[in-house]
Amino acid sequence: MSGAPAPGGEPGAPPVALPALYTCRISHVRTAPRRYALRHRTYMWLIDPDHPPRLPRLLRPLARFDSRDHFGGTRPTIRAGLEAFLAAQGVELAGGRVTMLAHARVLGYVFNPLSLYWCHGPGGEPLCVVAEVHNTYGERHCYLLRPDAGGRAEVAKELYVSPFFPVDGGYSMRLPEPDERLSLTVRLNRSGGSPFTATVQGERRPATVPALLRLAVRHPWSTAVVSAAIRLHGIRLYLRGLPVRPRPHHRAQEGVK
Repeated sequence: MSGAPAPGGEPGAPPVALPALYTCRISHVRTAPRRYALRHRTYMWLIDPDHPPRLPRLLRPLARFDSRDHFGGTRPTIRAGLEAFLAAQGVELAGGRVTMLAHARVLGYVFNPLSLYWCHGPGGEPLCVVAEVHNTYGERHCYLLRPDAGGRAEVAKELYVSPFFPVDGGYSMRLPEPDERLSLTVRLNRSGGSPFTATVQGERRPATVPALLRLAVRHPWSTAVVSAAIRLHGIRLYLRGLPVRPRPHHRAQEGVK
């Protein structure tokens, strides 16, 4: 399986060549208005969107990265979509490296609740992080983040995600660029507290054909399972009496159409 060349010691570059696979443990903990927790296991890819993985022909249905799945799907490549969004925010990469964490399209289907892009300048210096959020209603929103040295950033909530929370408050995120380990935290902050926290913990694996086959057997049709699990847990919460909040109209962002 081929992809990006080794980073070659650039400042801030990951220590291992891309692409890479991460076995992930995802946890959602809700503390209000009713306590509820869910956990599941899956796997994600860390890639250079300029050099996505190229699998043998027979295995291509197990991992495909398509520009139509990101940034509105109107640009010829994922990188072009990212750069159009950044340009609308006044950010220029000037050819700098990008590292992308996401689910691949598997057996023709993909759902990415959160895709992350660590963006670097031409000298390898960190510039920003883009958090691309999709909800189950076919909407998306991209958050431009300027994390501190620890990968921490805060941003106002702009997209209706859970039907049990309105679009208010903000997120505290900890999003360090992955190395041998993946460790992400997203916390929803509202007036009176933090009623929801999501974490993703993972270990890096080489993106070899045997490793992908093992993960595909362990987590068959992984992207459809993620989408189904979100809906299933939503039904459970609804049946437990949580009120559904009205979903406001979400206006497409400039550069994400």
